[in-house]
Amino acid sequence: MRITSALFGLGLLTLPVQPAFAERVPIGAFAIDRTEVTVADFAAHAQARGVTTQAEAEGGGFEFDGGWVRRAGWTWRAPSGEAAAPQSPAAHVTWTEARDYCAAAGGRLPTAAEWTEAAYLERRAQPPEGFTRGKTYPYPVGDTPQSMNLSLPDPWPRHSPAGATRAGVNGLFDMGGNLWEWLADRRGNEALTAGGSWWYGPDKTQADAMLWKPIDFPAVYIGFRCAYDHAG
Repeated sequence: MRITSALFGLGLLTLPVQPAFAERVPIGAFAIDRTEVTVADFAAHAQARGVTTQAEAEGGGFEFDGGWVRRAGWTWRAPSGEAAAPQSPAAHVTWTEARDYCAAAGGRLPTAAEWTEAAYLERRAQPPEGFTRGKTYPYPVGDTPQSMNLSLPDPWPRHSPAGATRAGVNGLFDMGGNLWEWLADRRGNEALTAGGSWWYGPDKTQADAMLWKPIDFPAVYIGFRCAYDHAG
């Protein structure tokens, strides 16, 4: 089965329902997506299940500009107002929509404890040069914040495609920077997000910088990835 990018305004390019970056990485007793869920991933999900997101239904998601401003037409299809490339991360997705996507994929949102383990504790038996098995790093890319998509000078003024930045701890991409990621942890109508985004500096990518956000808040800075009880 294939979908066409006409679903999200990308012309006539055809995309596979199974995305290129769906690899699951085992981390101890669970597994986690190697990259953030992409536009292609979410398009396949939306088509298969008839999903209309809150941002789509309400006319657009939010961006901060002296306060939170709704941006007309900004959705996972066009996170900054223009049609997104298939491997761009899916933004403007609420916590509930992210949870439902992960459930449909056979997984769930990661807990804060799982996300922290995956992002900072190197678990690979034979990690590549620059990483040491069993070491806990201050940043998801290692000892320094270099190579993440942040507010610092880098090749990406906004969202970077899945797999475009340097792989970090456990071979995962964009656990720091690019987009905040929804986590399973809730307190009332708020949920935790982790990892910072392209709008922030390196401090927001560290383990103690997780932030609570309203679960029904679709924003240009927030995306997600899924976790799984088994590597699969």
